[in-house]
Amino acid sequence: MGSQEVSSTVDWQGKHVTVAGLGVSGIPAARALHERGALVTVVNDGDDERARAQAAELEALGITVRLGDGATLPPSTELVVTAPGWQPDKPLFLAAAEAGVPVWGDVELAWRLRGDNGRKPAPWLAVTGTNGKTTTVRMLASILEAAGLRTAAVGNIGVSLLDAVLGETEYDVLAVELSSYQLHWAPSLRAHSAAVLNLAPDHLDWHGSMAAYAADKGRVYEGNTVACVYNAADPATEDLVREADVEEGCRAIGFTLGAPGPSQLGVVDGILVDRAFVANRQKQAQELAEVSDVNPPAPHNIANALAAAALARAFGVEPAAVRDGLRAFRPDPHRIEHVADIDEVAYVDDSKATNTHATEASLAAYDSIVWIAGGLAKGATFDELVTGAAKRLRGVVLIGSDRALIREALTRHAPEVPVVDLDRTDTGAMSEAVARAAELARPGDTVLLAPACASMDMFTNYNKRGEAFADAVRARADESA
Repeated sequence: MGSQEVSSTVDWQGKHVTVAGLGVSGIPAARALHERGALVTVVNDGDDERARAQAAELEALGITVRLGDGATLPPSTELVVTAPGWQPDKPLFLAAAEAGVPVWGDVELAWRLRGDNGRKPAPWLAVTGTNGKTTTVRMLASILEAAGLRTAAVGNIGVSLLDAVLGETEYDVLAVELSSYQLHWAPSLRAHSAAVLNLAPDHLDWHGSMAAYAADKGRVYEGNTVACVYNAADPATEDLVREADVEEGCRAIGFTLGAPGPSQLGVVDGILVDRAFVANRQKQAQELAEVSDVNPPAPHNIANALAAAALARAFGVEPAAVRDGLRAFRPDPHRIEHVADIDEVAYVDDSKATNTHATEASLAAYDSIVWIAGGLAKGATFDELVTGAAKRLRGVVLIGSDRALIREALTRHAPEVPVVDLDRTDTGAMSEAVARAAELARPGDTVLLAPACASMDMFTNYNKRGEAFADAVRARADESA
């Protein structure tokens, strides 16, 4: 069966479909396909108690589940639908390729099934990038809501796209966050408009190379009809626009933290302005919002707001809705979240900064910083990050299993900056880290948790790490009150 032969216009009855992976994407996919008459087999690497409970629920519906063996392609498989995290070199996919069986992700399945409930499919405004995706998509949804449109923030943000396209609610437009994994497995996705926010090395173990990672990100532009939004400060994103095969009339729209040129959005004297979606973009600019309307107004977050505004404007949203949507937006926890001011020192939680690219943006938001960093480096190097931030650093407190890598970069590139190296990886280390950071800080400084590393050496996830930081800060605030 060719990759274009299975769609919502084809009778799924009796089609042999293998779903790879239980979980947030696999279970809805298995259910949706089974409801449409497909003969579904779910394969899963794990065979733990949770997987067995999930399997029992699916088997009660008549779906076949094979636990502990995600490597073998079941006989008669005509299509594989995979969870986004499964790597392309898994034996299951190699066997599918050899047999000529197409592989889709959950996003591809949702794209093919949109409109299957008889309603007109909602257009997708898609966002990808190494950092800032979730914030930008939530900003975009807030702007669309302010314009009176029925919308939802969906995709990699945690709300299943399948649920959105097949559910009861009829949407005018969807704000869709897409990871590089999801884009890899979505060959026919064609968004109304899309943005690539930035590109930095990430997930290279999964993609195999930076070129492959960038190419998967660039898939988001394929077939765009109105606008391909790129970051003028990141030429790699503009390169992806040039390489994309788009619909005739689709425009390249840049965003910049400086004054915008024609077909760009940017910032002039503290005002977010649009020189892309105006009648005379050579001579005119439309005021959209003030920098102070962006929460928080850190440089990278202003860039997120401009990207969201560009996608909304591409969809025809009026300027006032951009302003109102940005004012209404509240960032998720652990993303440049101000926790408290103690003795004229600000304490900021950016635990979500789990790689060097995100941390670089976080450090750029403040002038004088006591930086709390460290954790699992995931193969990252820190020389460039430290070199760029050295002049802003009042001091550094290091935690986590790979802290030595950051310490060595500090020794090479910022030898004058005081460094506290906490030789412990228990969860209580965060309280000591906050206490030591407070000792280094002076009035006007910012104590910033921006670890540049993953959290799993000490915490369940970055949320727990951020909560530990916030708890320690609040305890300190109570003591000083």
